[in-house]
Amino acid sequence: MTLEAITIPSENQPSQYLLIGLHGWGANAKDLATLAPIFNWKNTQMMFPNAPFSHPHVADGRMWYDLQKYDEVGLNRSRQELKNWLTSLESSTGIPPQQTFLVGFSQGGAMTLDVGFSLPFAGLCALSGYLHSEPEVDQFSPPTLIIHGTEDAIVPLNAAQKSRDTLQEKGVNVTYQEFPMGHEITPEVIETLKRFISK
Repeated sequence: MTLEAITIPSENQPSQYLLIGLHGWGANAKDLATLAPIFNWKNTQMMFPNAPFSHPHVADGRMWYDLQKYDEVGLNRSRQELKNWLTSLESSTGIPPQQTFLVGFSQGGAMTLDVGFSLPFAGLCALSGYLHSEPEVDQFSPPTLIIHGTEDAIVPLNAAQKSRDTLQEKGVNVTYQEFPMGHEITPEVIETLKRFISK
């Protein structure tokens, strides 16, 4: 099994960097792929995978695991498939993890924090996400950006604050930002993300 993904090549070839975007529960790869023109990085290839499972209620929607029940089996399968796919990208793209950024929104943000510390990525970005459990990190863990809305009615703000505190206690270099917004990606979020990655 491997993940199907939308690939958007960079204008400059060969690509120097790779950006991976993980969508949220009930969305699909097209959801985050619409953001690609906003980044407008001529030296960055972008890839947006579909989660492995069909959503039970949304046509064309996908999910990394079922949020309506405790779906440990689904989470474990997605975790392994995502790790395998991410590990394979260097050979297929020629871009190493050290020049790859992993970005996720909501459930995709949770998957980013779940698997992102297993590879030496350039950076991790969790937008309106959360931690499943304490990840295993080492002294070479990627810098991590966490962004959350103070009015998020889907993923509570304290989930983001807990993620920040947990990762900082483990020695991760965390950049944390709250915005007065709901469960969404606003222009301010995009600009913060762009600054983090450019830095």
